[in-house]
Amino acid sequence: MIKIHSEMHSCPEIVKNAPYTAEYLLKDNWEHSFTRQEAAYPLPWVKARGKYWPPVRRISNPYGDRNVICSCPDISSFV
Repeated sequence: MIKIHSEMHSCPEIVKNAPYTAEYLLKDNWEHSFTRQEAAYPLPWVKARGKYWPPVRRISNPYGDRNVICSCPDISSFV
């Protein structure tokens, strides 16, 4: 949390665009003011202990969070 707070003040773009997937970090075109290394491994111990690469970057649609939709079969199909 301390690192995120310092990044918010020094380079807000790195926090705004997080999390970074492996696919995003490996793109040919890197258009950010910070390095891929800073995005992938913000702290030295993250690289040393391994890193979990999230499968998606960001879900910006709060509708799905507020309106849960059941994809289960209709109850009558269980009769």
